[in-house]
Amino acid sequence: MRTQDPRPPGVVMLDLVGTELTTEDRERLQHPATGGVILFDRNVGGPEQVRALTGAIRRERPELLIAVDQEGGRVQRLREGFTRFPPMRSLGELHDQVPTRARELARAAGELLALELQSVGIDFSFTPVLDRDLEISEVIGDRAFHDDPAVIAELGLAFVRGLTAAGMASVGKHFPGHGAVAADSHVAVPEDPRPLAEIEAGDIEAFRPLTGHLEGMMPAHVVYSAVDARPAGFSRTWLQAILRRETGFQGAIFSDDLAMAGAETMGSPAERADAALEAGCDMILICNRPQEADTILDHLREHQQNADTRARLRRMHARAVESDPRRREALRVQLHAWLEAGHASPTKGS
Repeated sequence: MRTQDPRPPGVVMLDLVGTELTTEDRERLQHPATGGVILFDRNVGGPEQVRALTGAIRRERPELLIAVDQEGGRVQRLREGFTRFPPMRSLGELHDQVPTRARELARAAGELLALELQSVGIDFSFTPVLDRDLEISEVIGDRAFHDDPAVIAELGLAFVRGLTAAGMASVGKHFPGHGAVAADSHVAVPEDPRPLAEIEAGDIEAFRPLTGHLEGMMPAHVVYSAVDARPAGFSRTWLQAILRRETGFQGAIFSDDLAMAGAETMGSPAERADAALEAGCDMILICNRPQEADTILDHLREHQQNADTRARLRRMHARAVESDPRRREALRVQLHAWLEAGHASPTKGS
């Protein structure tokens, strides 16, 4: 049973140095603005090590969220001792041949992924990717289920239902869609000049059917210049008028990493943090730049979450479910043929 921390968690999700907590890590975890931790390759080994690390985080701050990017294919942080999922595009390819089987496997993959993460103390993964694979964006590519928004929505919903069955929250990304730009927002500022009507009729149609099922959403660091001069994650138009009011999304909004080049146009680290929160993000991510993380933490020391944000973030914690090893083994057997046909490669993207 998790011990309740009397302090409410903050709104900053940050990273760690290595496979064990350092003195600097512990100081950042104790900061009142800290609300979560995201794990990267450098933080994880086998299941026992990950379980020990998440346990140490819980002892520092029991109510912090612990997340990871565990999509399958190129973006899979946990590998040693965990199922190696192929990229989600392989489910889309199967859907072209046997749609019913593809939906069954998508649900099974979501459930198995969630059970494995829960077993080592992780609350959720930033998944599923709901971008379209339009053969334009290399950073998206086979991370996407398909190019057809209806197929993406169908497989994405099945995957989310698997996560939900195992007690895990889901985070759709990258709203309103990253697939139509070639530039990688990790190293550039992508611009998508399409009119809003075209984006709504294509990309957003992959997200819309899931907005009542997702607990979280991550916007893209992409400028949709016909709609707003700011990247979507810093835009009240995208987050409030379109995501919240038009699509009806009620879950938590997580910024993409504020250290990415696609965010740097918004100014200093503190200015980026303010802009993301003012636009409507409930939690902001700052990764791989500890000095910038310290700047943002200190800047937000007195920041107070509103009641809606607190409620949305509470729903991101993993929910206890009956853990039957036989169920996990049955899921592995169900997925065996797909896993055998799949492939994995070095991580790229977030």
